Amino acid sequence: MLKLPIYLDNHSTTPVDPEVFEAMKPYFLEKFGNASSRTHSFGLEADAAVKYTRNQAAKIIGADANEIYFTSGATESINFAHFGIAQSYSFKGRKIITSQIEHSAVLDSFHYLEKKGFTAVYLPVDTNGLVNPDQLENEVSDDTILVSIMSVNNEIGSIQNLREIGRICKEKNVLFHTDASQAIGKIHFNVNDINADVVSFTAHKFYGPKGIGVTYIKNKNPKIKITPLLYGGGQENGIRPGTLNVPNIVGLGKAAEIMMKNFEEETKRIKKLRDKLAQLLLDSLEDVHINGGIEHKVPNNLNVYFEGVKSETLIMNIREIAVSAGSACASASIKPSHVLKAIGLSDEAARSSIRIGIGRFNTEAEINYAAETIIKKVKEIRKTSPAYILHTNQD
Repeated sequence: MLKLPIYLDNHSTTPVDPEVFEAMKPYFLEKFGNASSRTHSFGLEADAAVKYTRNQAAKIIGADANEIYFTSGATESINFAHFGIAQSYSFKGRKIITSQIEHSAVLDSFHYLEKKGFTAVYLPVDTNGLVNPDQLENEVSDDTILVSIMSVNNEIGSIQNLREIGRICKEKNVLFHTDASQAIGKIHFNVNDINADVVSFTAHKFYGPKGIGVTYIKNKNPKIKITPLLYGGGQENGIRPGTLNVPNIVGLGKAAEIMMKNFEEETKRIKKLRDKLAQLLLDSLEDVHINGGIEHKVPNNLNVYFEGVKSETLIMNIREIAVSAGSACASASIKPSHVLKAIGLSDEAARSSIRIGIGRFNTEAEINYAAETIIKKVKEIRKTSPAYILHTNQD
């Protein structure tokens, strides 16, 4: 039996997997020790759980356990990376490079560094949301200390050419950081394959709990130095002090374990659902466009522009289906998406686009219902839409 509402906003967050929740529960109630209190069994038990997850987090990105640092989430991990690198390497130069379609956690931290005297370059992207590696290479100069390019875009799902970006950074002796929040669990990701120096990601994007993130910091060839943002009890080798959130860390580890076990089967199933939804919309409606194309994106992403239909109006008319008009962090903004603008959409087109994120727990029945509902409502709205009536009359 179909249960409403249907959740199709898995880019903003994912539901905690029931197995993850069960793994976390004992660490709230019975195994509640502080992982730094190693003089008794409660602390030792918590410490062992943290060590296990550190190994799991390292395994999913091809790193070593001593290169994994726990944070409160991706935003902290990104800020930690940017500010820590800026402070540690400013002696070399003050030029930093990113793209125009990054998450606000990247863009806002770059804007802050600009106020502190750093020179920031925001690379354009093509219509698929991809950075041109040649353009990146041309921008790297002797005073460049950091390139920060996201692995997968959170709105249109575009997968960057990480190998090429990493190669350029390594050859130019520039640090490469990537926000991998939307990549983990959706694409094969290995820090060594892409020559990453620092990586940020968070558990709640792959069916783990909110409030726990990871920063990978390369520890060899060469060892990356990052100045801490916080000072306190010396946890995480003093780089990120504070009492460790053991229940959430356990949840991250379990989510990583499940993801690794089911990766191939799950991505194949989700892609099939995504492709079916896309085809149903394209077959049943005219003037529908998939933003960023379909070839260069993660298998769960569908960002669709319906001509003559404001996304806000459509979302209000399909309340039983949870989708978004863009990034969750910008959902309160009235501005058109900076990502959609960067790939060439007009303000009107950007304001007429919705983001659909398919996840682990979605079913074919839900996809069929979502397609049927969206198609019906788009047709209804277009009947009284001045923009669409004008568009059809022009044709």
